[in-house]
Amino acid sequence: MDTAFQEIAKNTALLAAMMSWLLAQALKFVIGLVTDGEINLVRLVKSGGMPSSHAAFVTSVAVGVGKQHGFDSGVFALAAVVALVIMYDAAGVRQAVGIQAQTLNELLHDLYSGSAITPVKIREILGHTPVEVIAGAVLGLIVALIL
Repeated sequence: MDTAFQEIAKNTALLAAMMSWLLAQALKFVIGLVTDGEINLVRLVKSGGMPSSHAAFVTSVAVGVGKQHGFDSGVFALAAVVALVIMYDAAGVRQAVGIQAQTLNELLHDLYSGSAITPVKIREILGHTPVEVIAGAVLGLIVALIL
């Protein structure tokens, strides 16, 4: 009888997801190193940027589930729909919220500049551009197909 760890180690959909996420984060680090010329270890865990690790993660799970249970199964349909919702959110809602937070921070800074009031800065959540999401999805697809 397999232990839970042995069963997890055999779960190719989960392994593909973890590998896709790690590769996406590593690529963000390398891309940042090349474009900015500096080592920024935060990129290894930070959200946002090229490619989308969210998209890579959920795409590889959906493809892995499809490979295991069939692309005509209800489980694959559920995984695919959840993946699409997450990717839409990453490129749409989170991107818009991040832009709005940035704008509000700039407005508050300008409004209270020179006064005794220091406004609390709103967290600027990084979303993704559609290209970043597509790149992440392609990365997740490739990793899941290889495993």
